[in-house]
Amino acid sequence: MRATGVKRKTFEKMMEVLTSAFARKRERCGRRPKLSVEEMLLATLEYLRENRTYAHIAASYGIAESNMYRAIKWVKDALLKSGVFSLPGKKAPLKEGSDSEVVLAGAAETPEERDEKKE
Repeated sequence: MRATGVKRKTFEKMMEVLTSAFARKRERCGRRPKLSVEEMLLATLEYLRENRTYAHIAASYGIAESNMYRAIKWVKDALLKSGVFSLPGKKAPLKEGSDSEVVLAGAAETPEERDEKKE
Protein backbone atom coordinates (compact mmCIF):
# COMPACT_ATOMS: atom_id res chain seq x y z
CA MET A 1 0.00 0.00 0.00
CA ARG A 2 2.79 2.45 0.78
CA ALA A 3 4.50 2.00 -2.57
CA THR A 4 1.40 2.31 -4.75
CA GLY A 5 -0.98 4.40 -2.67
CA VAL A 6 -3.89 1.98 -3.09
CA LYS A 7 -5.13 -0.90 -0.97
CA ARG A 8 -4.71 -4.50 -2.12
CA LYS A 9 -8.44 -4.93 -2.83
CA THR A 10 -8.43 -1.80 -4.99
CA PHE A 11 -5.31 -3.00 -6.81
CA GLU A 12 -6.91 -6.38 -7.48
CA LYS A 13 -10.08 -4.71 -8.80
CA MET A 14 -7.94 -2.53 -11.08
CA MET A 15 -6.19 -5.66 -12.34
CA GLU A 16 -9.54 -7.32 -13.12
CA VAL A 17 -10.67 -4.30 -15.13
CA LEU A 18 -7.36 -4.01 -16.98
CA THR A 19 -7.09 -7.73 -17.70
CA SER A 20 -10.49 -7.77 -19.38
CA ALA A 21 -9.69 -4.54 -21.27
CA PHE A 22 -6.38 -6.03 -22.40
CA ALA A 23 -8.12 -9.20 -23.62
CA ARG A 24 -10.48 -7.05 -25.72
CA LYS A 25 -7.53 -5.09 -27.06
CA ARG A 26 -5.63 -8.28 -27.97
CA GLU A 27 -8.57 -9.63 -30.01
CA ARG A 28 -7.43 -7.33 -32.80
CA CYS A 29 -3.98 -8.91 -32.69
CA GLY A 30 -0.87 -6.82 -32.77
CA ARG A 31 2.50 -6.96 -31.16
CA ARG A 32 2.81 -8.11 -27.56
CA PRO A 33 3.84 -5.32 -25.21
CA LYS A 34 7.10 -5.66 -23.30
CA LEU A 35 5.34 -4.89 -20.03
CA SER A 36 2.71 -7.09 -18.45
CA VAL A 37 -0.62 -5.60 -17.40
CA GLU A 38 0.53 -5.65 -13.78
CA GLU A 39 3.74 -3.78 -14.64
CA MET A 40 1.76 -1.18 -16.60
CA LEU A 41 -0.54 -0.65 -13.62
CA LEU A 42 2.41 -0.36 -11.21
CA ALA A 43 4.12 2.15 -13.52
CA THR A 44 0.91 4.19 -13.71
CA LEU A 45 0.54 4.23 -9.94
CA GLU A 46 4.19 5.30 -9.62
CA TYR A 47 3.55 8.10 -12.09
CA LEU A 48 0.45 9.31 -10.26
CA ARG A 49 1.84 8.96 -6.73
CA GLU A 50 5.43 10.10 -7.11
CA ASN A 51 5.14 12.59 -10.00
CA ARG A 52 8.13 10.94 -11.66
CA THR A 53 8.76 11.71 -15.31
CA TYR A 54 8.00 9.21 -18.06
CA ALA A 55 11.73 9.03 -18.79
CA HIS A 56 12.62 7.97 -15.23
CA ILE A 57 9.86 5.39 -15.03
CA ALA A 58 10.73 4.06 -18.48
CA ALA A 59 14.36 3.68 -17.45
CA SER A 60 13.25 1.67 -14.41
CA TYR A 61 11.34 -0.76 -16.62
CA GLY A 62 13.84 -0.83 -19.49
CA ILE A 63 11.60 0.55 -22.24
CA ALA A 64 11.43 3.73 -24.30
CA GLU A 65 9.84 6.87 -22.88
CA SER A 66 7.20 6.97 -25.65
CA ASN A 67 6.17 3.38 -24.89
CA MET A 68 5.83 4.24 -21.21
CA TYR A 69 3.65 7.24 -22.08
CA ARG A 70 1.34 5.04 -24.20
CA ALA A 71 1.16 2.36 -21.50
CA ILE A 72 0.26 4.84 -18.75
CA LYS A 73 -2.27 6.57 -21.00
CA TRP A 74 -3.90 3.22 -21.86
CA VAL A 75 -4.14 2.23 -18.18
CA LYS A 76 -5.70 5.56 -17.16
CA ASP A 77 -8.14 5.51 -20.08
CA ALA A 78 -9.14 1.87 -19.48
CA LEU A 79 -9.78 2.47 -15.77
CA LEU A 80 -11.83 5.60 -16.42
CA LYS A 81 -13.79 4.01 -19.28
CA SER A 82 -14.78 1.07 -17.06
CA GLY A 83 -16.85 3.38 -14.87
CA VAL A 84 -15.63 1.61 -11.73
CA PHE A 85 -12.93 4.19 -11.09
CA SER A 86 -13.08 7.94 -11.51
CA LEU A 87 -10.96 10.99 -10.88
CA PRO A 88 -12.32 13.95 -8.92
CA GLY A 89 -13.21 16.98 -11.01
CA LYS A 90 -11.27 20.22 -10.99
CA LYS A 91 -13.61 21.78 -8.45
CA ALA A 92 -13.83 18.79 -6.09
CA PRO A 93 -11.67 20.34 -3.32
CA LEU A 94 -13.72 23.55 -3.48
CA LYS A 95 -17.08 22.01 -2.55
CA GLU A 96 -18.82 23.40 0.50
CA GLY A 97 -18.17 21.58 3.71
CA SER A 98 -14.83 20.22 2.62
CA ASP A 99 -12.05 20.47 5.15
CA SER A 100 -9.40 21.34 2.61
CA GLU A 101 -7.08 24.24 3.13
CA VAL A 102 -5.76 26.50 0.41
CA VAL A 103 -2.17 27.64 0.73
CA LEU A 104 -0.77 30.35 -1.49
CA ALA A 105 2.95 30.71 -1.87
CA GLY A 106 4.33 33.93 -3.27
CA ALA A 107 7.68 34.76 -4.69
CA ALA A 108 9.04 38.26 -4.72
CA GLU A 109 10.47 39.55 -7.94
CA THR A 110 14.21 39.79 -7.79
CA PRO A 111 16.38 41.54 -10.33
CA GLU A 112 18.36 39.28 -12.58
CA GLU A 113 22.10 39.38 -12.09
CA ARG A 114 23.95 40.36 -15.23
CA ASP A 115 27.55 41.06 -16.08
CA GLU A 116 28.16 44.72 -16.68
CA LYS A 117 29.23 45.62 -20.18
CA LYS A 118 32.75 46.95 -20.45
CA GLU A 119 33.00 49.98 -22.69
